[in-house]
Amino acid sequence: MHVRNYGVPLTTGVAKQVREVSIIIFSAFLVASGLRLFLIPHQLLSGGVAGAASIAGYLTNPKYISLIYFSLNLPILIWGFIVVGKKYICLSMLSVVATTWFLTMIPVVKLTKDPILASIFGGVIIAGGVGFSLRAGGSSGGFDILGSIITRKRDIPMGTVLFVLDGLVILSLGFFKSWDSALYAMLCIFVKSKVVDMIHIRHVKLTCFIVTKERDKMLSRLTLLPHGVTIVNAEGGYSHEGNSMLMTVTTRYELAELRKAILETDPKSFVNVLETVEIVGRFRRFS
Repeated sequence: MHVRNYGVPLTTGVAKQVREVSIIIFSAFLVASGLRLFLIPHQLLSGGVAGAASIAGYLTNPKYISLIYFSLNLPILIWGFIVVGKKYICLSMLSVVATTWFLTMIPVVKLTKDPILASIFGGVIIAGGVGFSLRAGGSSGGFDILGSIITRKRDIPMGTVLFVLDGLVILSLGFFKSWDSALYAMLCIFVKSKVVDMIHIRHVKLTCFIVTKERDKMLSRLTLLPHGVTIVNAEGGYSHEGNSMLMTVTTRYELAELRKAILETDPKSFVNVLETVEIVGRFRRFS
């Protein structure tokens, strides 16, 4: 059997998968901790599917929140599997299962009697779980999957998408329980959206200059990505040999995928990555 080697050791790939799974499980622990230690004791929400599950639990029995959380996530995961991709949804499924398990294992403890502090710290801890799971290539499930679908199609910060979607859940809390609880929950969601953007940073743009002798192979590989590529004929300053320089603009979130594509196509290529201040014109080739 012939195995093609792109210069990436097998052990490196396994180590990367182990790291991703570890991050996803730790992120699930953070989400569950934020809910059980800060929000649920005050009957507050974090928004999203967890918030919807919490409302249902508050109106029936809080011990069923974990089961409701899993049940609501299941159809969204199936939809995401069809639209987004297998690896992303597999990691998201792991996150949902791990979060469900942690929700049953972590006891409900009221660490603070102040609902404002509970909203702030609960939002920060949950946002840490959401943001790290997104950076690992998955999500915490629920609205994160919907937000990822939207940000893949439109250049909108993930935190902004989650803030809008979560706001709908908050309105439900106001109608079914109390508007004081809804306002506390809104504070939690606002904090969460800001922290997610700090960690996720998908909307930060980067310009990549790629100098390579494998022009056609590199161009064919990069055109599979969602951004356009510009070709510039270049000449080596010392060798005076002809080269091709390919320029593309991507996001910091997509940089890992771009780097992998470049190294697999031409490990000897030279890449310069610069942060982009502003983009005028169409950023994505398709939507």
